[in-house]
Amino acid sequence: MKKTYKLTLASDSLDTNLEEIFFDDFYELQDYYFKEIERRVQFTVSHSPYSLTDQDIKDLEEQEKQLITFEINI
Repeated sequence: MKKTYKLTLASDSLDTNLEEIFFDDFYELQDYYFKEIERRVQFTVSHSPYSLTDQDIKDLEEQEKQLITFEINI
C-alpha cells in the first residue's frame, strides 16, 4: 500500500478556508514546506515598514510553521 502525505496550509490562525495539497513523496512535501515558509517570511519582511531583527525573522518563521501542518495517510 502506498503512502500519501497531506500538507494543510492556513493563511492565519483563524483561517477556515484551508488549502490542502497531497504528495506521493515525503521529500516533495518537505521541499514544498520549507519553500512555502521561506516565501511567506520573505513576503512579510519585504512588505514590513519596519526594520526587522534576526530574532523578529525567527519569530515569523515559527509563526508560519504553526500555520502549516502535514500528516501521513496510508
